[in-house]
Amino acid sequence: MENSRDWHQINGPRGSWLYGNLKAFQKNPLLFLTQISNVYGDVAKFRLGPFQKVYHVSNPDLIKEILVTKQKSFIKSKDLNVLKDVVGEGLLTSEKELHLQQRRQIQPAFKKAHITHYAQDMIDVTANYISHWADGREYLMSKEMMNVTLGIITKTMFSMNFDEGSQAIGQPIETYMKLAVKRMRAIVRLPLWLPTKNNREYKKSIDKLEQTLANIIEERRKSKNRHEDLLGMLMKARSDVNGLRMSDQQLMDELMTIFLAGHETTANALTWTLYLLTQHPHVMKKLNEELSEVIGDRNIQPDDFSKLTYTQNVFWESLRLFPPAYVIGRQVEDEVEIGDYFFQKGEMILMSPYVVHRNPLYFKDPTSFIPERFEGNLLKTLPSFAFFPFGGGPRVCIGNHFAVMEAVLVLASIFQRFNLTLAPDHHDIKPQPLITLRPKQGIRVIVTKK
Repeated sequence: MENSRDWHQINGPRGSWLYGNLKAFQKNPLLFLTQISNVYGDVAKFRLGPFQKVYHVSNPDLIKEILVTKQKSFIKSKDLNVLKDVVGEGLLTSEKELHLQQRRQIQPAFKKAHITHYAQDMIDVTANYISHWADGREYLMSKEMMNVTLGIITKTMFSMNFDEGSQAIGQPIETYMKLAVKRMRAIVRLPLWLPTKNNREYKKSIDKLEQTLANIIEERRKSKNRHEDLLGMLMKARSDVNGLRMSDQQLMDELMTIFLAGHETTANALTWTLYLLTQHPHVMKKLNEELSEVIGDRNIQPDDFSKLTYTQNVFWESLRLFPPAYVIGRQVEDEVEIGDYFFQKGEMILMSPYVVHRNPLYFKDPTSFIPERFEGNLLKTLPSFAFFPFGGGPRVCIGNHFAVMEAVLVLASIFQRFNLTLAPDHHDIKPQPLITLRPKQGIRVIVTKK
């Protein structure tokens, strides 16, 4: 089997003898991955540093093998080990049997039937927050959407109001995310026991988050009140292996995982959606017409979500162009054949929804914002991993239904009250691929009351 790689020679950019392609990848990973896909095809190889071999896979059928058919031969990218400093062995970073057990234990809290209970919280938090927006004023929408999704996750997870959640969790989370990216991208990661400025700030943000969660869990364990929030659901969940409930440590790991995975990703997806709408007035007009027809002047209700089909398609199209999880990494755990390619233990594989979603083989006029493309049965005509904003297989994002419902109800809440236009003399808008894909320097928008 060792020679089976010769069936299809894998090519890629040479790079320098020491750094490989690290500098080009760090400078602009989206451009780098797009270019090597265009030049070298379905599978391209490159190096990050002197020793780390990486393969970029952009063929949907091969991606399906990696994420679904032969997923047992892979573990998550080792870069995610940085996140273990704060999420421990949560669902995002745990592997193999432990991950499967946790997934089964947590899944009931994220079933479609259950997340509809959170829809009213999503509507109420958004309505309360945007009620403070002033007519004609400019807002940094990237920050505003971070605040809205922070309010929603703290309300649905902990039954906290916005101010409590922002102070207790929002500030240290932002510090942590910035420093975590630096550690993930560093050629040499300094051990945390070295008292550098970054290490001190990093550890301080983690300590504050852990202490906050420990206090919340302790108070909840003492409380005799029944809670139907996410924390309440997770505290009731029992393992189908031993029938036991989660320890405080596992609870903390899972809560922090859900918070990290569900807060920033949805905020960035909403920010990109609002930006795209300001650039396409005819789409905004059509979205407004749907809101008038479905909701009119009454308050938004949870069951409106299923009727807002065009608004859903607007969000899907935004996820196609700017997927927050712009790259998915896997490390080869057991040597494996994928298609006609052979991969060895320790090698890294990257798959980029950003790259695949913009491939003209699967999407006509791929760089244009056309929500109508999702009408009908588009996804049934495509390979299953031509569109995968939430990943796929056993590790598909557990909160995908939650995120879509949240985004659609937030969009409906905003456009029922306001029209949005991009601020004059706006800076050039460029994607900034950190842990998730965000617009560099944010999006500045003028809000106008209807």
